Amino acid sequence: MPRLSELSASSVRRPNILFVMTDQQRFDTIAALGQTRVQTPNLDRLVARGVAVDQAYSTCPVCVPARYGLMTGYEPSRTGWFSNWQEVPKVREACGEYLPEVLARSGYRTFGLGKFHTEPRLEPLGFEVHERSEELWPTEAEFLADDYVRWLRSRAPAFNHLEQVHGERSDMYYGSQCRAQPAELCGESWLAGRAVEEIGRSDSRPYFGFVSFVQPHPPFAPPVPYNRMYNPDEMPSPIAGDPVIDAADDYLAWMNHAVWAEDISPAQARQLRARYYGSITFVDACIGRILDAVEARPDSNNTLICFFSDHGDMLGDHRAWQKESFFEASCRIPFLVSWPARWPGSRRLEGLSTLTDLFGLATSAAGVPQLRDGHDLLGVIDGSKPSRAKVCGFFGSPGTSKFKAMLRAGEWKYLWLANGGRELLFNLAANPREDVCLALAEPERVASMRADLAAILGARETTRAALTGSDLRSFPFAPFPRRRIRQFARGISDFGQPSVGA
Repeated sequence: MPRLSELSASSVRRPNILFVMTDQQRFDTIAALGQTRVQTPNLDRLVARGVAVDQAYSTCPVCVPARYGLMTGYEPSRTGWFSNWQEVPKVREACGEYLPEVLARSGYRTFGLGKFHTEPRLEPLGFEVHERSEELWPTEAEFLADDYVRWLRSRAPAFNHLEQVHGERSDMYYGSQCRAQPAELCGESWLAGRAVEEIGRSDSRPYFGFVSFVQPHPPFAPPVPYNRMYNPDEMPSPIAGDPVIDAADDYLAWMNHAVWAEDISPAQARQLRARYYGSITFVDACIGRILDAVEARPDSNNTLICFFSDHGDMLGDHRAWQKESFFEASCRIPFLVSWPARWPGSRRLEGLSTLTDLFGLATSAAGVPQLRDGHDLLGVIDGSKPSRAKVCGFFGSPGTSKFKAMLRAGEWKYLWLANGGRELLFNLAANPREDVCLALAEPERVASMRADLAAILGARETTRAALTGSDLRSFPFAPFPRRRIRQFARGISDFGQPSVGA
């Protein structure tokens, strides 16, 4: 086996492919793209190295569906995943090979590290090296088997008492925190270290690497000194729109209650945003270590790097927290791609894109193109193909009151909420804050976009239940029953009541 230093850039005919993913990172959190309140020097390096896809969306903005869309190249209408809370579909049977399997079969060395949030939790995805640092563990046995947890407990037994190694959850889910461990012992540091090791391995094959961070997903618990990097008084207050608009989707109020967020004040929201930005800057520093490892290789220019998130976080905008919404803060994502051997840097791509496009981008770059439900993003960036004309998103089981959908076309965004049959229409060019609904002022456009959405839903059997005849199915409005979510690997299921397991 030749040494890494003996490999020339010309010896790698197909590019290395590196996916770097964060969890719950908003689109407006990269300094080089205009968010000057947050420091992201290494994401700024990626912007300078390649192409920023400005209008990128998570078409089902919640963890499990977004990740299966990424791994399969298919939308929820094929994977069967419409939320985190549902019966587990048989994804492989419906979708075929996962992305690492396709690339491995075509001659790539593959490694997957970090958060995967598959169901079943330990589902094989086809990586040669597959190590996990998950966010949640249904049982204590799974917690103790987590690769990062094992590393932490062997490296620093003083932290063996921790139930939650990424910060305290439950009623502190949206509370300003500081990580118990120092930065060098956090999961993000472990993940960056393992990525550096895998990138640096000598191998005649090109590599496909998937590196997935848990942060900045709540709880917002950056380690010292990132916990105090940002002054809450310098943070913006949340966007509070028309109460009718903000209350149209009762699921958001249900989620606020579920995670103890319905009473967060503007001052507390600014504190939380400061910790959120601290988490992003900490992850950015870890990404810098990974970029350094890529650049240390002689084939760095022939490495396709894709950075993205699974979805955003409302952070109090529109009186909402968490995700599972089709407001921009939730469903629009940061999306950077770079391949210096092929594309010049510091470019902006304004066309629409989605997470499912990454499957086709990777396989096309590898010479085994499979677009599946995706669009030819490689062709779009090369300039040989037009951008997507539309993006459609779904959340919630079709045929139930929890179902909602989005259609984005040009500067217009249409939202459908089955609970009450409510409709929202925004012109994002004129109103990026989404606080002016034009549904009543634009009845013809609403009717046209509603018909387009119904046609998309009718095209696959899994989504036809969302229709009544050829029209969208609605239900009489009813508030969703409120309940709290308490998430522990071990400990208690309710205050003062002992339990076993999660």
